[in-house]
Amino acid sequence: MVQDIFETPIEFLKGVGPRKAEILQKELNIFNFGGLIHHYPFRYVDRSKFYKAREVNEAMPYIQLRGHITNLQIIGEKRGQRLTALFKDETGMIELVWFKSIPWVKKFIDAKTEYIIFGKPNEFNGRINIVHPEIEPVPLEFSTLNSQLSIFSPVYNTSEKMKAQFLDSRAIGKLQKTLIALLPPNIPESIPENLITDLKLMKGLDALINIHIPTSNDNLKKAEFRLKFEELFFLQLELLKLKVNRKEINKGVVFSKIGDFFNNFYKQKLPFDLTNAQKKVLKEIRADMGSGKQMNRLLQGDVGSGKTLVALMSLLIALDNGFQACLMAPTELLVAQHFATLNKMLDGLGIKIAMLTGSNKTKKRREILEQLINGEIHIVVGTHALIEESVQFKNLGLVVIDEQHRFGVEQRSKLWHKSDIFPHVMVMTATPIPRTLAMTLYGDLDTSVIDELPPGRTPVTTVHRFDSNRLRVFGFMKEQIKEGRQVYVVYPLIDESETLDYKDLMDGFESISRAFPMPEYHVSIVHGRMKADVRDFEMQRFVKGETHIMVATTVIEVGVDIPNASVMVIESAERFGLSQLHQLRGRVGRGAKQSYCILMTSFKLSADAKTRIETMVRTTDGFEIAEIDMQLRGPGDIAGTQQSGITNLRLADITKDTQILNLARKAAQNILEHDPHLTNPSNKCLEDYFKIKRRVGSKWERIS
Repeated sequence: MVQDIFETPIEFLKGVGPRKAEILQKELNIFNFGGLIHHYPFRYVDRSKFYKAREVNEAMPYIQLRGHITNLQIIGEKRGQRLTALFKDETGMIELVWFKSIPWVKKFIDAKTEYIIFGKPNEFNGRINIVHPEIEPVPLEFSTLNSQLSIFSPVYNTSEKMKAQFLDSRAIGKLQKTLIALLPPNIPESIPENLITDLKLMKGLDALINIHIPTSNDNLKKAEFRLKFEELFFLQLELLKLKVNRKEINKGVVFSKIGDFFNNFYKQKLPFDLTNAQKKVLKEIRADMGSGKQMNRLLQGDVGSGKTLVALMSLLIALDNGFQACLMAPTELLVAQHFATLNKMLDGLGIKIAMLTGSNKTKKRREILEQLINGEIHIVVGTHALIEESVQFKNLGLVVIDEQHRFGVEQRSKLWHKSDIFPHVMVMTATPIPRTLAMTLYGDLDTSVIDELPPGRTPVTTVHRFDSNRLRVFGFMKEQIKEGRQVYVVYPLIDESETLDYKDLMDGFESISRAFPMPEYHVSIVHGRMKADVRDFEMQRFVKGETHIMVATTVIEVGVDIPNASVMVIESAERFGLSQLHQLRGRVGRGAKQSYCILMTSFKLSADAKTRIETMVRTTDGFEIAEIDMQLRGPGDIAGTQQSGITNLRLADITKDTQILNLARKAAQNILEHDPHLTNPSNKCLEDYFKIKRRVGSKWERIS
């Protein structure tokens, strides 16, 4: 097969060999010709413009000059040797310097030959020089109007180990040219011909050639578009195919009725009317649960939007149909909060709720496990302790996972297998996910969004204050405490750090204790290194209103719901990410009273830090904040490296290529809608892709 050329081991490419092949495998995961051809340049340098020596200054990026090289001199002893030369054209001279490959350079250069040199100008001792310039003789047929040189010079990612083996960017470019010369013209397309025609995409082979050796700016853009589309198309196709397969294979429990648990809660216990967004999401969940297919739904909602209430009512539907339910959260603090909330809201309805964490005593744990397996416990709330093998259910019907991004896929799937029939699954996040990221990370899930806050919530007022305004901030805190309110003060560190110039928690606790002395004020402290019982004691003091100020680290980021707390002071706010700042702000504004978030920073702020602070002051829209956060940090940092797909993209960038992503998803949806099993002859290339994927496993770099 023609396609087999891409599976040829990389050591068989001329110019590679066993030693370089080993380096390519270790440094770039390039095992074969396909791996190399898909190692794309990360930028290009425009080689169409030539400068004159007198125009050059150190602020310029890479530049290109044409002239003669003379006055070669070797300076210094063996280990510290360098080779210098003078580049000359009709306008002036520039010094050239080499620290490596000196014998080769000296032998290569001829004073009578005219050269094209290319490199980054620097200034040293008041003179402009270029270190390690690329040099090549001017071709005989060369003219400024008819250049045989590539207009755009590709630049490839390499490493120091690669450079030590003479595999720098230029060497990678030469290998790409060698490989491209071997490619037959009849390489089959990887995506259907009708898709190429309908979307006016460049042919696959032409795209591969033009991404490495662009013949024009227009062809480079077309090549990039085709290859980005292909990456995103296969990512979406795989996610959507997984969704199709799951709905066909995973027959779910049918929750056919709404019974006493749900109705009694709705009539007697519901604390306020549901928002239209909550009603819409509940309708979607009910439809899933009654479909006979396993529900796999992502529930998104901003801080305070009422996700927990929707989850609770979903749990009651499971109970009404004779099944057990569980809620898994990442920390004991959050589990305790959920447990307390469920007990309070379901009190008097005859529902038995248990809490299972790593802190359970052996006797209590054994009791819970027995009651789970005999069906005595209706709802269990727990940490990852729930996925341990010893935890078994009588009939688990619904799994709700809170703050799902804190759990890996494998961890979540262990819960799904604790029942003979796959339980329905709902994953929740209070960290709004940008639409493009949700589409890419959770494209196999159905998505519900609660985009409306419950009535009576007053938006939090956010202000930025510098450290020099601290006394004014303390004055404001005292005013709020006098009105009966409570205050959070959050620090990024626990212990003093010699390398980071930020106020630390213990120092902050002492200074606040001095500014707010007893007996008039009471200050508590909470952080992750405290023993759980001590931390819970301090937290309960604050919940009961016995302390006015809680000094804490980000352990209070999620799971703490205290309506009376109206002020959130975030120290060294420049050190927090946007998403974390938004989560922390969500700890206040839980009641009807006006709440405040005060972002304290030093005067020295980076450009990104300024953007984060300005964004927080300007908006409380979590989805807008998430979009800006993704633009600042990139999708990989937000998603976490354990998420497949995002980190495997070689060319596409979902923060910048939103339109291509939407186009790719629509194309994949359209194909699977008409041919869910890819049996049509026109889609044979797609089935071939999945065959290769199954054969090589998760090693994406081996898929050509």
